[in-house]
Amino acid sequence: MMRTRYLHGLLASATLLIACGGGTDEDVAVTTPPPAAAGASLTPTGDTLVVEMVTDGDGNFYRPATLTAKRGDVLRFTLVTGVHNVHFVADSNPGVTGLPATSDMLQLPGQTIDYLVDLPAGATYYFHCDPHALLGMVGHLTVE
Repeated sequence: MMRTRYLHGLLASATLLIACGGGTDEDVAVTTPPPAAAGASLTPTGDTLVVEMVTDGDGNFYRPATLTAKRGDVLRFTLVTGVHNVHFVADSNPGVTGLPATSDMLQLPGQTIDYLVDLPAGATYYFHCDPHALLGMVGHLTVE
């Protein structure tokens, strides 16, 4: 029994190492969820605002965590270190419809997620990283 658990542990570790190791720049993918509102006709017309997703000695965080954008801008979440996603949580944005879809987990440095800002102006929207929200990886987007 103990030997079986040990072998299963070794197999799981080897699988994880193979899956996580050896990535090249060619492996870096850009994930672009659909615009916030289904059938939205808004196209990117503004700036691209870069938000870094970081894990370091200070914790897990978005840099910057507070953003101001206009409709038509693009938010580009870029993985620097760690494993992160972006989730505009419905419970934390009460009464808001058409929130962006929750992103996949980014795992390779340089991977990005682009969100077209298509939310109503005059409000601030909450987002977080699902596995790190309780550790403080949260952000706020104000749409002008």
